[in-house]
Amino acid sequence: MHALVYTATQKLIYREEKNPKLIHGESIIKVSASGICGSDMHAYHGKDDRRIPPLILGHEISGHIYKGKLDGKKVVLNPLISCDECDYCVNGKEHLCKQRLLLGMNRPVERQGGFAEYVSIPDKNIYELPKGLDIKEAPIAEPTAVALHAVELLDQYFSNSIENTKILVIGGGAIGLLIGLILSKIKNCKNLVITEPNDNRLNECAKYLAADAVNPNNNKIITNDHFDIIFDTVGLEVTRQQATKSVKPGGIIIHIGLTQPSGSFDFRKTTLQEIAVIGTYCYTKKDFEKTLKILSNKQLGNLGWIEFRKLCDGSLAFKEIHDGSCASPKIILLT
Repeated sequence: MHALVYTATQKLIYREEKNPKLIHGESIIKVSASGICGSDMHAYHGKDDRRIPPLILGHEISGHIYKGKLDGKKVVLNPLISCDECDYCVNGKEHLCKQRLLLGMNRPVERQGGFAEYVSIPDKNIYELPKGLDIKEAPIAEPTAVALHAVELLDQYFSNSIENTKILVIGGGAIGLLIGLILSKIKNCKNLVITEPNDNRLNECAKYLAADAVNPNNNKIITNDHFDIIFDTVGLEVTRQQATKSVKPGGIIIHIGLTQPSGSFDFRKTTLQEIAVIGTYCYTKKDFEKTLKILSNKQLGNLGWIEFRKLCDGSLAFKEIHDGSCASPKIILLT
């Protein structure tokens, strides 16, 4: 098969690779589409010790079953593989399983990803493509599940109505835009702001999202002690600093981004003003299933903000995301 292989920092090569072998309890998927995730970009930049080259990246995947129980079926994949036996899995928190694996990673156990013609995955992680969801757009299910899980964490920590709550989303990538869409179109939030330093991407988000879309340096809208809830979908030291400055006393910061693992943080303000900082990672099986219903029912509106490229041109797509010349919050590679 042909695959886009991550071979070194900022280097991807489209080349021939061995086909996956069919093993018990799994199916081989002929990949139709696979999205480029922020975590794939972390690997591309050489900053992910779970993804060591050479490796086939990619975990946002749709396609057809090539070999397996349901040959020929159109499917979308949940790439998060858990043990199903630990306390986390038994209690519906599979995303916290200590033995969890993800397609497109090789630490601690190798699992080749979806930037290829074929990929192998356990049958339990395969979902039949729902009616109303285009197979080319279906890889967006995975980041949408991430966004949905983050938004629904608020139900555990925030008792007020979200409708008139002041919410800031930091970052106009796919996760930031999807969080905004879920907040505005499903949770009916009327007071939403999204920030993004890339003007082209910011303008693209503004076309689809009912929110104030502004540069993070806009000091008329991004003011201190102003927002009830802040979603940091970037995870840089500077975005964490912006979040702590902008959040109101008693407010909540939902931290999603993984770009920079450490840095200075204003613990004094978060302590004196009783600000809650909540980390969120991935999604549960229930989140993923709910996401498929949301997408099949078109609840997030037009997905025209997705850009499609050929898998063989994937290296250029990564480069354009890296240098900021790509306006789209999400690029999906087609095989």
